Amino acid sequence: MGKTILEVINLKKHFVQRRSLFSTLRGQEKLIPAVDDVSFYLKEHETLGLVGESGSGKTTVGKTILRLTPATSGRILFDGRDITALSAREFRPLRKEMQMIFQDLDAALNPKMRIRAILKEAISVHHNITGAQVDRKISRLLEQVNLKEGKLTNYPHELSGGEKRRVGIARALAVGARFLVADEPTSALDVSIQAQVINLLKDLQKNLGLSYLFISHDLRIVELVSHKVAVMYVGKIVEIGLANRIAQAPRHPYTHILWSSLVEKASGTSSEGKSADWGVFDFDRPYSGCRFAPRCPVYQVRGRPEICINPSTEPQLHDIGEAHKVACHFPL
Repeated sequence: MGKTILEVINLKKHFVQRRSLFSTLRGQEKLIPAVDDVSFYLKEHETLGLVGESGSGKTTVGKTILRLTPATSGRILFDGRDITALSAREFRPLRKEMQMIFQDLDAALNPKMRIRAILKEAISVHHNITGAQVDRKISRLLEQVNLKEGKLTNYPHELSGGEKRRVGIARALAVGARFLVADEPTSALDVSIQAQVINLLKDLQKNLGLSYLFISHDLRIVELVSHKVAVMYVGKIVEIGLANRIAQAPRHPYTHILWSSLVEKASGTSSEGKSADWGVFDFDRPYSGCRFAPRCPVYQVRGRPEICINPSTEPQLHDIGEAHKVACHFPL
């Protein structure tokens, strides 16, 4: 691994929930901490997998890093430069180095543009080249993502799911990106197509020296492609470490349940006390102490200790050795 390309420090992104006009006028708007004090770093040529349930804040982290949505507070350092408060004009030169592979490519790709026009637009916005140079770059992109040249005349809706993924990747590479946020890049794809997309991303990383923030709920794929894994729960990172340690020796009860459910699914077995017993979590309840406590089997077994629900003793990420951190009062 090389130098640090991305560092996220105490990042917060809060959204305002307006319940009614009357409550807004009375200043009773509710803040939703979608991302709450998140910190991590990413090395060059490295992949950090970001996992968690739907609604945990994974995609919001990616969009905030790329300045697609403004941060509430915290710092984002890209290649050693603080980009958090840069103006749109100041950030523009860096935009081409930081790109996103969107999950919903039906919405991200202009349905009225042919694939050639989509790639040409991406190239032309950030590079002062025209004509034959653009055509050569498009041909090189198609070769890099293994897409047939005949697809250039197609509209997005005429492509398969896997082909649209390749176009999304090509568009990100067209501008010269070094860091990519891959948001659920294998969702809604057949297993064989998933494997092709993953192998493509790994080959591109090796050949072009790319760095990835890989957002997914598919733990099997995250374990396969990531060097490190961060586990999010209700806006916070509760565990982070090397991918094999997170998968094989998780220390946070939430992480343990996630990976145990993966093993159970693969073996066709089930056990009590796992995710099936969680029920639906009430995200409107006050956040106090450990956010996982209401669903945590360790909290229940230990007799619901006060330390777990006391706001003044909220668990913080602490190092337990071998680049492994966990936010839990009673790690496994």
